[in-house]
Amino acid sequence: MLTLPPDPVNDRANPAFKDAATCAQWLGQLQLTNLHHAHSDLRLQLDEFNRYQMPGLERLQSLELLRETVSSIQADYARKLVAKKLPLQQDELNIFAAIVGLWQSMITGYQRCLQACIAGDAELTAFGPLLGQRCLLYSGLQIFEYMRTGYEFDSKLWFQLHQLYAFCEEQGWHAREVNDDLNGDIRTTSCNAAYVKTLLACHAHRADLSRQQLQLLDRWLTLWSPAVSVERRNTADDGEVPPMVVDLDSSLGLQLPQLLSPSDRLRYLIMASLNKLMRVKTVLLQQGQSPQQLGLGGGCNSTECVAFLNYLHQCWCEGHDGRLTERHSTMQQAQVCYGMESCFACIANKPFKQPAKDDAMDTLSRKQIAAFGHVLSDTNRHTLAEIGLAIETWQIEDESIRGARLLRDGNDGVRLAPGQLIAVRPTDANAFLLGAVSWVKVTRTGQLRTGVRYLPGLPQAVALKATGVNLTVSDKYVAALLLPAVPVLKTSASLIAPRDWFKPGRVVEIVQLDKKRLHLKMELGIETGSDYERVSFAEIMLSGM
Repeated sequence: MLTLPPDPVNDRANPAFKDAATCAQWLGQLQLTNLHHAHSDLRLQLDEFNRYQMPGLERLQSLELLRETVSSIQADYARKLVAKKLPLQQDELNIFAAIVGLWQSMITGYQRCLQACIAGDAELTAFGPLLGQRCLLYSGLQIFEYMRTGYEFDSKLWFQLHQLYAFCEEQGWHAREVNDDLNGDIRTTSCNAAYVKTLLACHAHRADLSRQQLQLLDRWLTLWSPAVSVERRNTADDGEVPPMVVDLDSSLGLQLPQLLSPSDRLRYLIMASLNKLMRVKTVLLQQGQSPQQLGLGGGCNSTECVAFLNYLHQCWCEGHDGRLTERHSTMQQAQVCYGMESCFACIANKPFKQPAKDDAMDTLSRKQIAAFGHVLSDTNRHTLAEIGLAIETWQIEDESIRGARLLRDGNDGVRLAPGQLIAVRPTDANAFLLGAVSWVKVTRTGQLRTGVRYLPGLPQAVALKATGVNLTVSDKYVAALLLPAVPVLKTSASLIAPRDWFKPGRVVEIVQLDKKRLHLKMELGIETGSDYERVSFAEIMLSGM
């Protein structure tokens, strides 16, 4: 049963525009130089307009005039939240709330029109498919805004979206094409296309997708969503890619078919056409055609496009989630710290400091060499608390050999973003594991939930210094970490250096905790995080040593 807002009866409502003509005049006078004020004015007047009693067709025409300005202002305002760490600070949270609120204002406006249409407004009868598409579009944009920013939303938003689609399907509107001048290069769309685009976009979205990837995702789905049909039963032939499934009575997005029991409320997204389209484009890119030639847009090279296409294909067309079989649930606690120097201190059990020169070793070091032939490690002299290191407590919700999903105890602590270096020590472990933050979300209770991808090998804390002349990095030692080779995983040893330290062929000196000094030549960059670089190296002997 479709639930819509009550009739907008408010005699005190007095918007700045009361019909399409005055709406056009007001838009012409709207000052866009101050984005905050423009966004605030637009939402204020739209909310007042939604409370104003007026004919349905006049309301629809006014809303259609507002769409382009709303879209432009929302896009500009959302740029203020790009790459922000979570949880958002109060001023950032206010921007996020304003963006979500304006999407809701557009939803409410079109729902008023849809309500009038359902009630028998003869002037709106022919606009049913358009009203359904607009309601689905803006409901989807609101959901995606939450996901893009990293904030958990009320699951009823999914349920309302599904109910709206089910209503459009009942009315026979779902496949009817309607005009949409804001729909990229394609100026027509449908309820089906809007619904499919939201479902696929949210299913493929990760918190670490770049702004460029989000733009590609939007562009590609605008072009491709009409190729995905929504069926009441699985019409995919044997050997074809399995469908994705949505339950119209659920509060979830797309799910894998093996996770659901058959029901007449299930709808199947048939992925065969999209699978073929993506595979063809991938092959053509690999054969030398450019993204522009294939209609994939500019701003990315062929290698980047191939990688992103492969990722999307895995999300939509491969019919499985590898984590379902490799993860196991656990609710044990873990100590967690972030950043290079904190991770160094956790792993070494002492804060980083500049290594002593060879000719200035303390008396204790000389005595240890005389007695044992080497300097003993002092990593157990202090507890982490005694050395003043801020350690947070998190819950490990599930984990595998490759990573874990964590939930922070409480709402206070360091702000996080994808790509940060992180060290995790479960309560049943003796040492910290090194990893990178894959994604971050804020729960409805304000807690952080994060996915951590473990880096292979048991990390060793080392001091790192560049050698040579014309250095572009510090000539002092800095904290770094060494990962040993892991033959079973077929990974070679690697160095975790601070961001922007990697340069092919650069020779660096490392000092291990036992004072042993090694010289390494950086070879290849393996991965780059927001605050670290992981590089391969070769150990070298300098002449004269």
